[in-house]
Amino acid sequence: MVAPTFSFNTTADEVATAFAAEIQGKNVLITGTSLNGLGFETARVIAKHANLVIITGYNAERLKLSEGAIKKDVPTANVRLLTLDLASLAGVRKAAGEVNTYPEPLHVIIHNAAAAITPFKLTVDNLESQMATDHIGPFLFTKLLAPKLLASATKDYTPRVVFVSSAAHTFGAGVDFDSIALPNPEKYTGMAAYFGAKSANILTAIELSKRSKGTINAYSLHPGVIYTNINQKEESLAEMQALGVLGPDGRPNEENIQWKTIPQGAATTVAAAFDPRLNDQPGAYLDDSTVANQAIAPHSSDPANAERLWGVTEKIIGETFTF
Repeated sequence: MVAPTFSFNTTADEVATAFAAEIQGKNVLITGTSLNGLGFETARVIAKHANLVIITGYNAERLKLSEGAIKKDVPTANVRLLTLDLASLAGVRKAAGEVNTYPEPLHVIIHNAAAAITPFKLTVDNLESQMATDHIGPFLFTKLLAPKLLASATKDYTPRVVFVSSAAHTFGAGVDFDSIALPNPEKYTGMAAYFGAKSANILTAIELSKRSKGTINAYSLHPGVIYTNINQKEESLAEMQALGVLGPDGRPNEENIQWKTIPQGAATTVAAAFDPRLNDQPGAYLDDSTVANQAIAPHSSDPANAERLWGVTEKIIGETFTF
């Protein structure tokens, strides 16, 4: 078989078709699967080939809409709905408890969900909203589901965890370790919090791969710049305009930015989840569906930062994540 080559224009469907044999028989959990988002498109294309796709979200009605749209497009899809509020540690524990009652093992967890980039907001656990939803919640969820992942391992298959990060992590100074456990509204800006959360995704993929000692492979990625439901939220508009992503009219700035469609934007996630060429590159960062480790900012590839973040996050969740 000729190894597939991917580019900026490659779609998620094309990647899923290329790796159909790898997806067959797999059970995949994807967070943040609302319509008009990357997670939905990721779920839709994987559902064409997988044994089971678990879609998650905190809004049960929106989950049902996503399920209906997937089933309409893929009548044979085996889709299961899971209510998951990543902004609540109790909510994460409840959802993980439900998954742990499922009879099937998990082959892949895709952390696609993200909080909107908004003015300062605390969660029920008094954590900053973006760091809680994008990093701390997913960290706890992965920890609680690690036995489910490990149960899917064979001599020929290593389970995977995928974190949807962003090239925007390079714009910031990395993770602000002082503010993770004690968020400071006076130091807060929506974009800096976003940059830090996306740095945390990359660091976690690196450290998870290292600590699991080959039993779980984790990856992070830049999906591209895409006009999705998250940057269409009114509360995010000012931040998006200040960054120059959206114009004064609230529409995509196409003068300075090359935009991807949602099908193109979901492609790299599918590659990170299933490309067998990544087996010997745990912790890798992908862009345009290919490894792009050289594009990681130094603060987000620093092993000391990765180790420190792991320890800080363990303290916040009150649990040790070991293998």
